Amino acid sequence: MTISLGMLMLGNARAEDAFWNALTGGKFDFSARYRFEHVDDDLAPGGVPLKDAKASTIRTTLGYKTGKFFDFDARLLIQDVRAVGLDDFNDATGRPNAKTQYAVVADPSDTDFIEGYLGFSGIPNTYVKAGRQIITYRDAPHHRYMGTVLWRQNWQNHDAISFTNTSLPDTTINYAYSWYVNRIFTDESAGAANSANVANFDSDSHFINIKYAGLPFGQLEGYVYLLDFENSLANSVATYGLRLNGGIPLTDTIKGIYTAEYAKQDDYGDNPASVDEDYILGELGAVFKLAGPVESVMLKFSYEQLSGNGTSSFQTPLATGHAFQGWTDRFLVTPANGIEDYYLTAVVSAFGAKFIAEYHDINSDNRSYNFGRELDLLLTKTFYKHYTLGLKYGAYDADKNAFNAVGPTAADVSKFWGWVEVKF
Repeated sequence: MTISLGMLMLGNARAEDAFWNALTGGKFDFSARYRFEHVDDDLAPGGVPLKDAKASTIRTTLGYKTGKFFDFDARLLIQDVRAVGLDDFNDATGRPNAKTQYAVVADPSDTDFIEGYLGFSGIPNTYVKAGRQIITYRDAPHHRYMGTVLWRQNWQNHDAISFTNTSLPDTTINYAYSWYVNRIFTDESAGAANSANVANFDSDSHFINIKYAGLPFGQLEGYVYLLDFENSLANSVATYGLRLNGGIPLTDTIKGIYTAEYAKQDDYGDNPASVDEDYILGELGAVFKLAGPVESVMLKFSYEQLSGNGTSSFQTPLATGHAFQGWTDRFLVTPANGIEDYYLTAVVSAFGAKFIAEYHDINSDNRSYNFGRELDLLLTKTFYKHYTLGLKYGAYDADKNAFNAVGPTAADVSKFWGWVEVKF
């Protein structure tokens, strides 16, 4: 009896020690990003020209992930976004203080948890997360379907349960069920149901993404995204797609790169529209490895089509839309006549910095008219692994023709950003 009691007490003490070690033996992370954004937008809602926006904002995050306790761990990440100094901008929430006389900078002030989940790794080659989490299946900036909208100061996240399994050779299988999507407009958004800036999506959605990296020439990816939003019916769509991308060495210093992708989209859930649209992406380019201060140069031509028939069009409501069709964000929602985007990208790594230039010629899929052209430029430099400085510029020049006479796509806009970021 005495020995059994002693063993029980010893076992409890060890369990308590293990729990305490897991709780205190984790890892903190911290980030801060200050950014200035200037927007000159020719859009004139109701015939009244918008004033130039000047936004001075800072985003800070503090996170902690515990160690493991009987195959369980936990993660918390809190985010705070504030205007500091200049706040002459429309934060896109529709709140009384949204300052709608100014151009939009969609960075409303807010404090919230963007991650808060319990993880479990007790199943072989599997990790399960339950709770608030970030869901992406591709590295930025390729968040075409599932993204965080990470360019904005507030990040999109999900209340969900997700599974990642790597049991099969060279294969990663992802599944998630999302019951709530926390969008960048914050809980305080005045956006009504089915509006573009509705605060959050009441979701009953399933995501499947499977990647196979065993090919000698690239990675194969298949996906099914079943989006069902009770308060955003037009965005309730089912998307089925296949993607192949990779690189082929041409010489010791030159590598050819390519992407081929196709997806089909149908209406889903209670979407009242009849959606039958297609997505096509084709990319071809090369990476040149150089000696000296210019380390590498990447040149790439891309063609991207999101089809539209004048009534419905291919939509990606959970994407990081800023990365596509130009950085001025004129095409975050696909127009009814769809999009055909022909664009060139150049990336130069030199002197420890990165320079990116993009040029877009954006047209409609249906009726084949021109929306406009956009030039985008980016320069970033990281110091001592933790500190980054950045400058960024985008200018959209609208083609004002008979088919593109009104609305955002018919108005010129230019944007400038400067920022400093710290990560630990």
